[in-house]
Amino acid sequence: MGRLDGKVAIITGGNSGIGACTAELFAKEGAKVVISARRTEQLEAVAEKIRAAGGEILAVPCDISDKEQCKTVAAKTVEAFGTIDILVNNAGVVDNGIEAIEKVTDKTIDTLIDINTKGTLYMTREAAKHMVENKSGSIVNVSSVAGYTGGGGVAYVASKAAVIGMTKNIAMRCASVNVRCNALCPGSVVTPMTMGMKKEELDPDMMGAMAKHADLSLPVCMPQEVANAILFLASDEASAITGQTIVIDHGADL
Repeated sequence: MGRLDGKVAIITGGNSGIGACTAELFAKEGAKVVISARRTEQLEAVAEKIRAAGGEILAVPCDISDKEQCKTVAAKTVEAFGTIDILVNNAGVVDNGIEAIEKVTDKTIDTLIDINTKGTLYMTREAAKHMVENKSGSIVNVSSVAGYTGGGGVAYVASKAAVIGMTKNIAMRCASVNVRCNALCPGSVVTPMTMGMKKEELDPDMMGAMAKHADLSLPVCMPQEVANAILFLASDEASAITGQTIVIDHGADL
């Protein structure tokens, strides 16, 4: 307890799965937490649960693909708590069809790039303005093992590989001002989003190619396992770690 005492943290995609687990964990560790997501009702439910446990939390609805809404999240965080110490870029969407390159639609490309890539950039830009000025901060980007190994729908892989690239760029620029940036790459995680994928809609050609490069007999990750890793990277315990990409998948993609 107390690993984030006095810290102010923004967590995107904080309404379920990894984001909700991370918000609860951060609050238990003493952080003042701001959660954002598109689904307001679920967002408020998470906030109420944390408040009931004694945590300090603010819920701000946000579609991260809208740059103005990202500005609002940052502004409301500073208005409520005075600063931004931690940003967890967790919000994202998956490619429900795991579409291969010759089959990927414009809609899939636009949706995944707008949310996973541009949304992460928009939110980070707003938080980084405060962190750079304060000469302190930690950014944790939730990418995906798909962005690291290439195993996934082509648009999803592209969107998450871009997050790894921006992680390195941000870490490089901000190392001199004590602002860290790292990427976590979870493998399969049991969340409402991933559990909602239907096998009959998955591209068999892409799934067959992926099956040759992963050990599907190993356990999948639970949201709490990913949240634990996010906590470490966000905390001062990881003060010397920046610009790194860490896969969390029980070794399935070695």
